[in-house]
Amino acid sequence: MLEQYYRINEAVGVSITILANGHTEINACGVVIQQNSLNFEKKIMGLTTIEGLTKHFPAKSNIALNLCGKGILQKQIEKTEEIDQHNFTKILPNAKIEDFYVQNFISGDKSFVSVIRKAEADKWIEQITKPGFTLLTLSLGPFPVQNIISQLNIYGAEVIFDGHTILRNEGSEWVSYQYDGSVSAPFPIKVESENIDEKLLTAYAAAFQLVLADKVQAIQADVPTLEAIFKKQVEDKKIKVQAFIILAVFFVLLLVNFFLFSWLNSSNEKLTEQVSKSAQSTDDVQKINQQVQQKEALLKVLGYEANINKSSLIDQVASLLPEDISWKEAAIDPIDLTDSRSQKSIVFFDRRIRITGNSEKIIPVNEWIARIKTRAWVKNVQLDSYTFNSELNTGQFIILIDY
Repeated sequence: MLEQYYRINEAVGVSITILANGHTEINACGVVIQQNSLNFEKKIMGLTTIEGLTKHFPAKSNIALNLCGKGILQKQIEKTEEIDQHNFTKILPNAKIEDFYVQNFISGDKSFVSVIRKAEADKWIEQITKPGFTLLTLSLGPFPVQNIISQLNIYGAEVIFDGHTILRNEGSEWVSYQYDGSVSAPFPIKVESENIDEKLLTAYAAAFQLVLADKVQAIQADVPTLEAIFKKQVEDKKIKVQAFIILAVFFVLLLVNFFLFSWLNSSNEKLTEQVSKSAQSTDDVQKINQQVQQKEALLKVLGYEANINKSSLIDQVASLLPEDISWKEAAIDPIDLTDSRSQKSIVFFDRRIRITGNSEKIIPVNEWIARIKTRAWVKNVQLDSYTFNSELNTGQFIILIDY
């Protein structure tokens, strides 16, 4: 439930292509998660220096760096779970693995290994951090694109963009990869319904896997210093969220204590006055109060909500269902697992509908949410989660509607 507050919600993907002549081409793509929706914030192309980034993105921006081109060795080998000194010599004979940053992307029965000398990569890391940016991840080559291919309007075996040619089999596993700077995408590329320049794909992919690090398997080089910075930032966010929750709980307890004390004091005065008049009358009032409380508690447990036709609400939501969505389950006032555990009794959400289902793309889900929002009785609707199940080749989502 609190995961959305722990993750990094805003990041900038920076792709640096090192050309054969030593010149660089820098492209950047900023993304942000707002209300459980991932949006583009800014797209910058054609920069030649890191200093150019400071004109478009503020200091302390979270950066996901991607390096391509000269100085990066990429080799395709049989599937290898872990690269160590023993098998590293098959990639670079007579080389020491401690002198390199290594990225191992496994797809099917193959490993696509990318390496860069630490001395070379550290120069770029220093240039990124010097202006005040917070660098959190380093990836090599086009391989992070694997995490966003399902969002693109590419449906064949070949994925071609910005000089990169990726060949996949029927199971969407990578078969081969090659680079030719003269090759470009045969048609305009879109992410869902939004156009994106092919040169921005690796930058977008790097940023995407950073903000959704808790939901996707990031394809990145093993850089211990960056991993430590990333973990520290996540832990700091957790501490802040938990501290806020603790303060909020104390505040609520104090508020409840105040009103409870005021109510008890008022009740005590009334009861004292009634006792002075008639002891029997006091007993009758107490019995009536107990009966009312018991009946109110029973109505709450039964989930009684006056003047609300719940079946009509479900019918209205169903009438707005897009054709591309498969509705799996709807629960009205579902069980609140968190409160149920803490109170050691069954506790239900109040006036909430939870819908689960499947959709190959997220666009129809967002469209359905937009339609539901038009209903006057809907107070709030949000996409609680959307995960793509590669085995079932479909996305699984949960929508929460407050009414």
